[in-house]
Amino acid sequence: MENSSAERKQQLALEIADGNDPSDAAKNPDGRTKLQGLFKQLSLLDRYLYVWIFIVMAVSIIFGYYVKGVKKAFQVAEITSVSLPIAIGLWVMMYPVLCKVQYEMLGGVLRQAGSLKTISLSIVLNWIVGPALMTGLAWATLPDLPDFRTGVILVGIARCIAMVLIWNDLAKGDADYCAILVAINSILQIILFTPVALLYLKVVSRGKGFHVSSWTVAKSVLLFLGVPLVAGVLTRLILMNAFGRKWYESKFLRFIGPWALIGLLYTIFVMFSIQAHQIVDNIGHVVRVAVPLLLYFGILFFGSLGICRWLKVPYPLMVTQCFTAASNNFELAIAVAVGSFGIDSTQALAATIGPLIEVPVLLLSVYTIGFFQRKGPSV
Repeated sequence: MENSSAERKQQLALEIADGNDPSDAAKNPDGRTKLQGLFKQLSLLDRYLYVWIFIVMAVSIIFGYYVKGVKKAFQVAEITSVSLPIAIGLWVMMYPVLCKVQYEMLGGVLRQAGSLKTISLSIVLNWIVGPALMTGLAWATLPDLPDFRTGVILVGIARCIAMVLIWNDLAKGDADYCAILVAINSILQIILFTPVALLYLKVVSRGKGFHVSSWTVAKSVLLFLGVPLVAGVLTRLILMNAFGRKWYESKFLRFIGPWALIGLLYTIFVMFSIQAHQIVDNIGHVVRVAVPLLLYFGILFFGSLGICRWLKVPYPLMVTQCFTAASNNFELAIAVAVGSFGIDSTQALAATIGPLIEVPVLLLSVYTIGFFQRKGPSV
């Protein structure tokens, strides 16, 4: 029987993980031919994802800028200050990925040797290094733009609980560990977001006008992670019991798999369409705000990669660690910025620029991280 798209992607990842680095293709014609063959077997959506993302980003900005009433139409209904169409896109994007997680295996994963080290490293990178790095970069590059600086710092404090699942899946990271780290970040986000935000925005930056409650953060986590998580758990439990694991993995997951990327493209379209006028009308400031964000994502991703290589972390765990550290919860950052400063505020615009930079940078990271793989248990 013909392999599913997900199986072909897994086969390609295993080829690379076994040491067939694409950079060695010129030295190994047979390996190059095999990798090219596997690449051609990927679906059109998977193979040229970076092309579709850049096209959707460009089209959405043009569409939102020139078509009247787009922003109002997309914001006809909101959930915790986030557009309902964006919320739907996030749910569609995350649901297929969460259906793949082997929840029945999570207990065993936690008991594995080295799991405590992996979790501890993730907590340090996410809640100590990440916010401090973003605050330092924001002050270094935007000393004269305090409102934009505030929005950028909010992006750095909001740790990712959504799109990291997509990046991890695309780069063939460890889905089970990713689910665990996302769950831990979700709990810590409810507890730590408000005090960390107050520390960096009011104490360190001496800012004013910032108001956010723990309940605001909790609602974001419950809606944007809790809803698709519960749906994924129930789907896996019910369908595997009813039809068996083989049918579930070969039929159902194959059917819903493409919807994760479709949801990603749809979310990008809606998000950038809503903010099109803000982006175009403030293009100079947008470019300046992009500087600390580019530095942040690059430093945190490749810094995490270097630490993982030094600790000899296996490739799937390395992928999960890097993308968990470098990804951010843009929906929470936008919701908090809108709730505290208003939907048309420069703080909200700066928070919106976060995914504008994060999406292409982390997508590029998906394609480049394979070049850092090595044979054996270490990366």
